[in-house]
Amino acid sequence: MTTPIVGLHHVTAIASDPQANVEFYTTVLGLRLVKRTVNFDAPDTYHLYYGDEVGHPGTILTFFPWPGAPKGRRGTGQVTVTAFSIPENAVGYWRDRLTRLGVAVDGPARRFEEEVLTLHDPDDLHLELVAHDAAQSNEPWRDGPVPAAQAIRGFHGVTICAAGYERTAKLLTETMGLGAAGTHHDRFRFVAGEGLWSGSVLDIVCRPGQRRGSVAVGTVHHIAFRVPGDRQQLEWRDKLVAADLDVTPPIDRQYFHSIYYREPGGVLFELATDPPGFTADEPVDELGTHLKLPSWLESSRRQLEAILPPIQVATRGA
Repeated sequence: MTTPIVGLHHVTAIASDPQANVEFYTTVLGLRLVKRTVNFDAPDTYHLYYGDEVGHPGTILTFFPWPGAPKGRRGTGQVTVTAFSIPENAVGYWRDRLTRLGVAVDGPARRFEEEVLTLHDPDDLHLELVAHDAAQSNEPWRDGPVPAAQAIRGFHGVTICAAGYERTAKLLTETMGLGAAGTHHDRFRFVAGEGLWSGSVLDIVCRPGQRRGSVAVGTVHHIAFRVPGDRQQLEWRDKLVAADLDVTPPIDRQYFHSIYYREPGGVLFELATDPPGFTADEPVDELGTHLKLPSWLESSRRQLEAILPPIQVATRGA
C-alpha cells in the first residue's frame, strides 16, 4: 500500500523582478527567503524559495523570476489561487497590515466556515490568507517581521480552475487518496490526510465558460505534493503509471527529488520528497543568504553571478 499524501510540498510560480518579489514575500508577508539558487533547467534566472524558518514541506512558495517576460493569464487548466494559513484571530491584523503597506485587500469573506482575505502580489499572483482553527497546529517563523501570534503558518491549500472537474476529482480521490470534503457553489473541496497538515486543501472551481489560462508572469507553474522519501516516490510512480498517466523518472532538485505528471485538466503536478531539505548545503542561520549552486553548475558560478541581478533582503520587516 502506498504511503498516503498528507498535503502540499511546495507551489512554484513565475515572477518578473526578483527584488520586488523578495521585498513583498519577506517584508510584507513575513516569509523567510530560505534558498537563493537558480532554475536548474534555465540557470540564467533565479529560483527563489520562501517558507518558515527552515522551509518545511507545506510552507514553501518558490519563484522563477524572469525580468521582461510576458504576463500570464489566469483561467482553466491552472492553479489560480495560492492560499496561506493564518490563525483565526489574525484577520484584523492582516487587513490593517496590508492596507498600511499599500497592498489592496478584499474581505474577509466567509467560505467553508473560514474567513478569507484576498490579495495580489506585485505580479498580480492571486493569493489568499485563510483563517481557520487548524492553523494553530502549525508553527510560525518566530524570528520574522510579523509577530508570531499573527504570522503565516504555511499553506492552507490551492485552487484549481477547471472547465470540468470530474476527471480531476477521480484522480485526486481514487488514485491520490484525497477525500471529498464538501461543495460551496461551484467550488469542490478535497483534503489530504486529516486536513491538519500545512497545505492539505485542494479546491476545484468549475468554470466551463472561462477562457483557458496561459502560464507566464503572475501565474502558478506547478504544485508539488509530499512523499516521505525515494522509496515511497517510486511506489507512487508505479501507481500513477498504472492509472495511465505519463510520469517522469525521478529528477534531483538538490533539496528534494521530484517526479512530474499532468492531471486531466492540464495542471502540472509533482511529487517531491521531504529530504534532503534546505539545510543540506547551508546552516539554518545562513539560509537564503548565499547563491547556492548544484555541483554541476559550480564551474559556471562566475558567469551566472555576472548575469543574475543583485537582490537584497531587509533585515527587519515593516
